[in-house]
Amino acid sequence: MSGPDQQELTAIARELGAALRKRRWRMATAESSTGGLIGHVITGVPGASEHYAGGVICYSNQAKEVSAGVPHELIVQYGAVSAEVASAMAVGAADRFEAELGVSVTGIAGPGGGSERKPVGTHFVGISLRGYPARAEHHVFGHDREGNKAAAALAALSQARDAVLAAIEKG
Repeated sequence: MSGPDQQELTAIARELGAALRKRRWRMATAESSTGGLIGHVITGVPGASEHYAGGVICYSNQAKEVSAGVPHELIVQYGAVSAEVASAMAVGAADRFEAELGVSVTGIAGPGGGSERKPVGTHFVGISLRGYPARAEHHVFGHDREGNKAAAALAALSQARDAVLAAIEKG
C-alpha cells in the first residue's frame, strides 16, 4: 500500500511556505527516516529560498547527536525513534540554522527494523517554534517503505503548517 502522492506533498509545502512568508519566518529540518524528502518537497516549490534555511539528514544516532544536537543521553534513555529525540532534533535544526521553525522526523520506514513496541511505520514528528515549547506527535503508518516515508513527510509538513497558522492567529 502506498502513501500520499507528490501532488499532496507539494500542496501542503505551498501552504506552509505561504504561512512562513506571511510571518517572515524561516524553517529548518532534521530528517532521519524520511532521508531528505521534506527538504526535497519544500525546495521543489518556487520561492522556497525565502523561507527554507536548510536541513540535515541525520540517519544514524551519531548524526543525530552531531548534526542535530540531540543529547546522547536522550537516545540511550528513550531510543532514536521517540518523541523526546524528535523534539530535540527539531530544536537542534532551528538552532543550527537560526530559524524560527524546526521540523524533524524519526521513525521506522520498513520493511524491517520494527518491534512489538515500535512496529514498522512508527514515526515521531517534532516541531520547534520559537517562543513555544517543542513537541512531537506519534504516528503509525501502514504503507510500504516509500509510502511510510511520504506519509511521515506529509504529517511533518501538515503539523508545521498548522503550528505556523496557529501562531499567526495568536498574533
